[in-house]
Amino acid sequence: MISPSLEHALETARHVVVFTGAGVSAESGVPTFRSAGGLWEKYDPHQLATHEAFSHDPDLVWSWYSWRRNTIRGVEPNPGHYAIAEAEQLFPQFTLVTQNVDNLHQRAGSSRVHELHGNIERSRCLACGTYFMGDEAPPTDKAQSCSCGGFIRPDVVWFGESLPMEELQHAQNAATSCDLLFTIGTAATVYPAAMLPVMARRAGAYVVEINPEPSSIAHEVSECITGASGVVFPVIIERLKQLRTTA
Repeated sequence: MISPSLEHALETARHVVVFTGAGVSAESGVPTFRSAGGLWEKYDPHQLATHEAFSHDPDLVWSWYSWRRNTIRGVEPNPGHYAIAEAEQLFPQFTLVTQNVDNLHQRAGSSRVHELHGNIERSRCLACGTYFMGDEAPPTDKAQSCSCGGFIRPDVVWFGESLPMEELQHAQNAATSCDLLFTIGTAATVYPAAMLPVMARRAGAYVVEINPEPSSIAHEVSECITGASGVVFPVIIERLKQLRTTA
């Protein structure tokens, strides 16, 4: 599973970037937008996850996100999440960038997570910008107002919105300065985030894709490993520790 080229990259890398997508969370059982069922079957998630929908019916949108949040809280991080958290401790410089909003990286122990699409556990006031985390957010299924009078919304990136510039800039800087980048569980179809592995490769990094199937940028990376992240990445981390023990 682990090529000599990857072993060399693991042994010599000082700055490692891990870039994760929905495939990592899917292995924990996090439902995708279209796997809701029941009450939400008649709603199009692409119509609910917009600023326009929230302006038109904030109670409906908040109720949907409350359902998603509670559903995600019922799943656990998988071995892939834990291996990524362990990797943070094994390199002089480590950057974790995720497109996922489910907070599972943090629950697995990752302490520095750059979230390109926000975090479903976090909310913010549209008026004053105050942030609410976890249980600080309103526990009801109806949209709530901040003490300033403004509406509180989920702190996630909705369709039609730009990625948070500071997080995107940090991710791009990391991609162009790292020695080794893993792109894990992402189909690489959402831009500009999908360009991160390409930017890293063009800047000279060794780029490894881990996916059940090749992504749309598989031809741009250094190496593709076919498989589930929860199986593949723990093996890579164990091999790294073996290499360091025998060095």
